This record gives sequence, structure tokens and C-alpha cells, in this order.
Amino acid sequence: MTKILTNFWTGIPALRSRNYRLFFAGQGISLIGSWMTQVATVWLVYQLTNSPLMLGVVGFTSQIPSFFLAPFGGVLVDRWNTRKILIITQVLAMMQSLALAVLALTGTIDIWHIIFLSLFQGVINALDAPARQTFVPEMVEKRADLASAIALNSSLVNGGRLIGPAIAGIVIARVGASYCFLIDGISYIAVIAAFVAMRVKPKQITARTGNVLQRLKEGYIYAFNSPLIRSVLLLLALFSLMATPYITLIPIFATKVLGGDAHTLGFLTSASGVGALIGGIYLSTRKSVLGLGKIIAFAPALCGTGIIVFALSRTLWLSILMLLLVGLGSILQISSSNTVIQTIVEDDKRGRVMSLFTMSFLGMFPFGNLIAGILAERIGAPYTLIIGGVFCILGSLLFAKYLPKIRQATRSIYQQKGIIPASHST
Repeated sequence: MTKILTNFWTGIPALRSRNYRLFFAGQGISLIGSWMTQVATVWLVYQLTNSPLMLGVVGFTSQIPSFFLAPFGGVLVDRWNTRKILIITQVLAMMQSLALAVLALTGTIDIWHIIFLSLFQGVINALDAPARQTFVPEMVEKRADLASAIALNSSLVNGGRLIGPAIAGIVIARVGASYCFLIDGISYIAVIAAFVAMRVKPKQITARTGNVLQRLKEGYIYAFNSPLIRSVLLLLALFSLMATPYITLIPIFATKVLGGDAHTLGFLTSASGVGALIGGIYLSTRKSVLGLGKIIAFAPALCGTGIIVFALSRTLWLSILMLLLVGLGSILQISSSNTVIQTIVEDDKRGRVMSLFTMSFLGMFPFGNLIAGILAERIGAPYTLIIGGVFCILGSLLFAKYLPKIRQATRSIYQQKGIIPASHST
């Protein structure tokens, strides 16, 4: 057994670092609970309101803070101790889940409670997400293991996405959604303990002049003067706006389209988790950032195709297969984008640039959810997803068209960092 574990640690570069192993264990437990809460929340909202629009509203309120507050979170992360920030956000998130659990267990929960607590969680995420992205390089001992750590972090998220919804489906069907919230609240203890147990070198924080707005402006100028960062962020924003609302609308497909129940919802959500887990494992074993440009260009088209066929499907097995493709395309897009940006960004601007990544990724969720909820109310959920899938494919084709120019503009940065010789491309 010891030999098997040793081979596992050494086979995946990021797991050679003690801090990342602690994070891997604690976060793995916590994410299962987080996905249980996400499934329980959309199920409870739909049971309380029977409204696609309210699904969109709750999705909007849970993510809109990331759009407005994530850039300020990035400035804070560049100035403060990242680990302490993460411990605070995890404690607050635990309180939010336990509040949901108490309200649901006592039978007093109403839709406005869910909206308010979703907004509160969104504020937490606006700070937690850029801090978490920035903290990854601090957890790995070797810079060469960074790409593996980012991909493995995505695998963690989607491992939880695979297991959490499946457990949530069983729990909801047997004892109700309230116990999903309770399990999630307790699960935060694991990741908080992991952060506390880490031995991290103090982050070098360079003294800066200027106010917060000047720091924000500096981060924006730096990011959008880089052709690669700018293009990746814009594609990611389009992808988040048009592709991710499928998660919010899944309860409609599970019940009205496929004629299922909470178990069906768990199967569908877990299917996308399987695909994402496969993609995350593949990316975590890659030795180099080279070639990720092609993956970023291809992944939205794969995801968009899966969404379109899922929207047209009326059989459970085909829907599950298509969501597997959607999950695979999603993780390839998100994790590859993260890896490329983290590889080329300057350390003193990492927090602010990763806050823009959060803004492009999580910040576009609320608008996508709200638009999807409105459209689903008017034209139906299937047609809403088809429109999103088509836009994903168009975005993929446009990025692929400009990829040669992006490679040329970025080659010098890769050469300066010693990643490629002059004859290679991104």
C-alpha cells in the first residue's frame, strides 16, 4: 500500500509538495459538500417556485458579486496574506451552509432566504476565488509543477462534482435537501484544518503607492495589453455566459423533459463531473504548457456540441453521454486558460489578473443564468441551450482563427521564461 501511494504522489507532479497534498485532501472532502449544496439549492428552488425564472434569479444573485467585487478582491490578495484570507472565507462559507441547513431543517425556509444567502455566498466567492487561484503557486515547491497543480485543482472540483451530486440525489430523495446543507457545513472543517496545517513561506509583498482604483487600472492595462491574456479572458467570458447556464436548467430536463426525479438530477450532474474529471486528470499529467492554445480553441466547440445534442435528447442515456462531453469540454477550457495565464503573469500582478479571470469566469455566470432563466420561461429550456451551444462553437472558431497571431505575440514571453526555444509555439 505504501508503494502504491508513493507511486501516486510521484506520478502527479503537484502531489510531491506537502502543502498541496494537505490541500488536496481537505479540499476534496469540502468540495463534495459544496456540490451537494449546489444540487440541493436548485432542487429546492424549483420545488418552492416551479419557475425557470427563479432558477435564473438565484443563479444570478449567487454569482453577480464576482463580477463587481472580484477585481477589488484581487487588489486585496496582492497586498495581504493569502492563506489567512482563505481561512476567513472558508469559515464564512461554513456559516452560510449551516444557516441554510437550520432554515431548511426547521421548515421555515423561503425563496427570499435562499436569494439572500446565495448573495452572501457570492460575496465570499468574490474574494475566495482570486485568493485560491493566487495561492496555488505558493503551495507547490517547484515552479515546474504549477501546471499540474492547476489541472489537479480542477480535477478536485470535478471529482466533487461527480460524487457530490450523486450523494445529493440519494439524500434529497430519502431525507430531504436540508441534510445536504448540513453535510456541506460540516465538510468545511477539513479544508480549514488543511490550511491551518500548511507551512507556507511568507509572501513577498512589495510596497506600492497609489489607491485601489489606480492598482485596478494597472492590472487592467497589464492584462489587456497582453494578446494571449486578453484573448483567453474574452473567450472564457463568452463561454461562461453561453455554456454554463445548462447547470441551472438541469432540474427542468431531469423532471419535465426526461420525466425523472432527484435521482435523475444527480445522474445528470454527475455525468458532467465524470467528463470533467477525465479532462482534469489528463491535464494534470501534462509536462508542459505547450499545446494548450489548441485545447483552448477546441474545447468550447466540444462543449457547445454536447449542449446542443443534450438539449435535443429525450432519452436518459444520450443525455448522460452528452453531459459527459460537456463536462470534458468545460474543464479543458477553464483549466487550460487558467494554466496559460498563471504561467505568463508577473508575480506582483497575479492577484489582480486572476481576479479578472474570476470576473470572466464566475462573473459572467449570473448574466448567463439570468438570460437563460428569462429565455427558458419564454421559449423553453431546450431552445435556450441550443442558442448557447451555437455561440460556444462560434467563439471557438473565432479564437482558432486568431491563434497563430496570438502565438507569435506570446513567443517572446515563453522564451524569456525558458519554456520554449525560438523554434517552438504555444
